Amino acid sequence: MTTGQSNPQSEPSQDKPWSESDVDALKASFGQKDESFLARELGRSVEEVRAKATELLSTEPASGPWSADDVDTLRRYLGGVESKLLARMLGRTVEDLEGKLVELATTLSEAPLTSPELIHFKRQYGTRADEDLAIIFGRTLDRIQDEAGRLCLSKDKAYMRRKTSGNERTRMPRWTEPELQVLRQLYPGESNLQIAQQLGRSVKSVVSKAHNLGLKKDKARLEEMGRQNVRLRYDRGSAS
Repeated sequence: MTTGQSNPQSEPSQDKPWSESDVDALKASFGQKDESFLARELGRSVEEVRAKATELLSTEPASGPWSADDVDTLRRYLGGVESKLLARMLGRTVEDLEGKLVELATTLSEAPLTSPELIHFKRQYGTRADEDLAIIFGRTLDRIQDEAGRLCLSKDKAYMRRKTSGNERTRMPRWTEPELQVLRQLYPGESNLQIAQQLGRSVKSVVSKAHNLGLKKDKARLEEMGRQNVRLRYDRGSAS
């Protein structure tokens, strides 16, 4: 009897070539399934999966208006893929991506989810933050949370473990009145990243709360964001 023999499917190997079926499975499931689960399915490490996804899904730098396909891609992968990779998949800068999220957050609706939307909502709720789901489905955070409560949905264990590891938290504390005052003061003229850092919250949390309060960016700030995006695209194009 041979001892010390392991199941080759359970031990990722850096030398294992990617078959056509592996690539197809990665393209179909990346950003939809938990990375650890997908890596086990493919018999690879999480790092291998991320690297191959970056190679396969990155696109050439783009500029100008976002197409409907771009927005669909953003919504498909939002919350399932880290921001840097999602930006590369769209051919945009992280700043472009942030700006689009701000824009989409101003169009959220209180309308109930439709029957087809509910099917996708039930599938995605366990693996996405509520703030991401608001953008994905074009609904306010309150509507997303109401729908989840009505359907008795909960987050997946893998999602909860991921969010509680390191410095991440599963649930941000309620906004205090002093925090809301800071948000109202800074939101029109400061970047969402700067506000998030000052308040110790995520950018998505800042965007969502600002939308709920009806806050808007000053015209000058929006124009500056546009100029910054142009410069970043130019710098990236010059370096390539």
